[in-house]
Amino acid sequence: FAELHATVAGLPLASSRVLPGIILRRDFAAYCPAGGDLRAVLVTEPLRTPLPAPGVEFVVESEGQYQASLCWISRRTEALMKHLQSNDVKLLLSSVKQEEVVIYYAKLHGVSVVESLSSEEIALIREITGVSPYAPFGDNIHREITETTVATFCRPLLLGSKRCVHIGFTSVCAFQPHCLILCGPVDGVNEQHAAALQGAFTMLQQLFKRVDL
Repeated sequence: FAELHATVAGLPLASSRVLPGIILRRDFAAYCPAGGDLRAVLVTEPLRTPLPAPGVEFVVESEGQYQASLCWISRRTEALMKHLQSNDVKLLLSSVKQEEVVIYYAKLHGVSVVESLSSEEIALIREITGVSPYAPFGDNIHREITETTVATFCRPLLLGSKRCVHIGFTSVCAFQPHCLILCGPVDGVNEQHAAALQGAFTMLQQLFKRVDL
């Protein structure tokens, strides 16, 4: 319930509504508008290419080596974004904050980015889509990307003064997510309404369990 409702203070209760899809309560790190269905990937690690492999010490002995290393990282990061673009990926959903070089090349290649997703949000998206996180730094950075899902829409949404991301997914299960927008004059009223609705949904779940038995 926590991931499937949002509250907006300062609006009348009549402004409350139900929207299809899910709402991520953060703004785009990069937004590249695109029409139609969008291929999306989940990532749980930074996409700025690491210099050494895990457990390997990397020693820089001069300013020239350091600058060459930065150029290599930049080229590899750009190559990864080109690879996403060539696989028709238009949306990157990240559980970690990505570095500026990643955001720069994402914008350059038409890939929208939403970052710093919570573990609960990642789990919800995985449940809806059945997709696993994409790991780009495995044995072959240029392999075909199969860990993709389809977003039927992805757009900015303004809730009060807060900019959010509104996404619709093609669900692989019977669960078709919708998000409840609760409006009220102050936060306290919204919290009371949310608690009452959560209690009502819990009661209905228990009721239907008994009916099934």
